[in-house]
Amino acid sequence: MSRNFPKHIAVIPDGNRRWARRQNLKPWEGHYEGAQRFEELVDIAFELGVESLTFWGSSVDNLTKRPLKEKIALLDIYEKYFQKLINDKRIFTDNIKINILGKWQEQFPAKLAKLLKSGIEKTKKHTGFQLNFLLAYNGDDDLIETTKNIVKQNILPDKINSEVIQNNLLTAVIPVIDLIIRTGVEGDPHNSAGFLMWQTQNSQLYFAEDQFPDFTAEKFKTALEDFAQRSRRLGK
Repeated sequence: MSRNFPKHIAVIPDGNRRWARRQNLKPWEGHYEGAQRFEELVDIAFELGVESLTFWGSSVDNLTKRPLKEKIALLDIYEKYFQKLINDKRIFTDNIKINILGKWQEQFPAKLAKLLKSGIEKTKKHTGFQLNFLLAYNGDDDLIETTKNIVKQNILPDKINSEVIQNNLLTAVIPVIDLIIRTGVEGDPHNSAGFLMWQTQNSQLYFAEDQFPDFTAEKFKTALEDFAQRSRRLGK
């Protein structure tokens, strides 16, 4: 494995429902399978020395426009996964920091929101590997709320610069992203819902045809090798 891999990787895990449909399974069974795959990717990223991994778990639409059974399944996955994550000894021995961004506090049941808050609180002083989750997140909400925050502070227009915007983002804790991996594109490579617009200005993109449950650790490594072979001009 090349050492020239990205410091910060973001994963857009598309294709869980299509995977389930092709397996003659219920849509939420695809989400359960995808959750297992994500655990594998976290382990690989940590082992390879990646500094930060961001995972888009759900948009607001995923939680408000999908069938009720699917929404319940997603919430069940979050509860089981975060319960397991927060009790993982490596979170503390390896100084792993957990960040959770989005409108999850508005969308999630009180019990689940309390669990997530405890994970954030317990790791808030950690300075190692950063594990970021976007839950009930849309990029347009991020920038709209950022604008509102700046207005509330009565910052004059000529004083607004990149630093001011960065500091007022809802996702301000998330560093610049080197590589975005989107799965399940099937001939339609695209972004969604203004995904982390500020942090992805110069990101490299990797599109995989595989639905997320089929995006194995080896395919993840292939994506990183592909990145390592690219020349990043960063607008120069």
